[in-house]
Amino acid sequence: MTATTIPNMPGQASDMPATQSTRQPAGLKVIFFTEMWERFSYYGMRALLVLYLVNALGYDRQNALALYGLYTGLVYLTPMIGGALADKYLGKRRAAVIGAAVMMLGHFAMAFEPLLHLALGLLIVGNGFFKANTTSMVGDLYNGENDPRRAGGYSIFYMGINLGAFLAPVVAGTLGEKLGWHYGFGAAGVGMGLGLIQLLWGQRLLGRAGLMPHQEAIGTRDLGLILTWTAASVALVYGVINAWAFVGPLHAALATPVRVLANVGVVAAILWVIARPSKDVQHEPLTRADMGRVLGIIIVMFFVIAFWTGFEQAGGTMTLFADKQTEREMFGFTVPASLFQSINPLIIVMMAPVFALIWTRLDQSRLALPDTAKQALGMIVLGLGFLVMAQAQNLADLNGKVGAQWLAIVYVIHTIGELMLSPVGLAMVSRIAPTRLAAMLMGVWFLSSACGSCPRPPPTIWPVPWSICWRGRDCRCIPSWPRWRSAPALCCC
Repeated sequence: MTATTIPNMPGQASDMPATQSTRQPAGLKVIFFTEMWERFSYYGMRALLVLYLVNALGYDRQNALALYGLYTGLVYLTPMIGGALADKYLGKRRAAVIGAAVMMLGHFAMAFEPLLHLALGLLIVGNGFFKANTTSMVGDLYNGENDPRRAGGYSIFYMGINLGAFLAPVVAGTLGEKLGWHYGFGAAGVGMGLGLIQLLWGQRLLGRAGLMPHQEAIGTRDLGLILTWTAASVALVYGVINAWAFVGPLHAALATPVRVLANVGVVAAILWVIARPSKDVQHEPLTRADMGRVLGIIIVMFFVIAFWTGFEQAGGTMTLFADKQTEREMFGFTVPASLFQSINPLIIVMMAPVFALIWTRLDQSRLALPDTAKQALGMIVLGLGFLVMAQAQNLADLNGKVGAQWLAIVYVIHTIGELMLSPVGLAMVSRIAPTRLAAMLMGVWFLSSACGSCPRPPPTIWPVPWSICWRGRDCRCIPSWPRWRSAPALCCC
């Protein structure tokens, strides 16, 4: 890709050459607040999920962590598919609106115990439409790949993500643990609704960011399209849940290499069907330089998997450590275990402007570091955090519980590593990805988080659709599935 203007860039971004101004585009604040509310909803649900499974639904630790890992892994896998759909058919902005609507339904469904798996499926599918497309829309705001504001803009965007992530455990987590789980999940749904309103209301500041050449800003004429895709998403999730009752046990029985190849094959087939060139639309073929950049993104993504494998312990094992092995009594008040997850985003909100300034100034100087060097530093810092965590675990094994400062220190160290790696990676992908593959390759970048999050789930957590149980058919594939207290007939094992 040559250093040309991005075609869907809003007009205001080109009013002044990037080299003459460090002022960020006006549209950045729209995506900032949209992503803030979406992350409020996601991290509000994430803060409660493992605690809800263990303390309310009776899951054991292994199955709860496995379901959490499966969910977070798929959440970061589907943006690759949603990005491909946006690049070819929908456009990034329409895809983001569809994703927001689907996720809002998923969050509200989480408030009802029997709808657990339908809700998680809607959140996975909705995030696929939303995540990669809003992230790559940020790149559309800038004047070509060499705009020096880009890295700083992504750090500010990352601050919006983490402002929502900070508020989520404080509001949704506290409501869920203190008043009732359904209040927490409902608060997450309200947050997602606010994010959807923000995106639609602020379109005038986005210019043409996220729109295909033939598209106009989203209006009432698009309501039918959005409702159709939303309804299709609900039908898809319900169909997969029913089909997985039969396919899941066979999939789990496969040898690990065969299972991995099958997973990769299915995803590759879906992407090929979605992203293959259309006879009706002519695109210039990718050049050798374009192919090299695509390959470079994929190579770096594989190395970043190691970072996310460690970092994503925050919502699983570290939350259980906070719940069971951390002293949480402070000033006569028991701090909710989910509240510890607010430390990471709080530090990011405080430090993201500092890192944005550092990277912008450093990139304009002779001491500029390659993106890969910044990310390597982030991985080293993450490892230092786990050295502290190992010592905390040793003390907890000896004394039963440790002070809250141990987890706080680990979260601070991990946050510094995250600021060195994640926003830098997002800016890198938006800068070097070929324009017509921008959203899909942003989804490929999120694949590193999917691989780092998703363990091999034990076969005891596969969902059983209610229709099978109601017909009294055999479901011995899930012998330890917890029975619903409110509807024990749902599970007939």
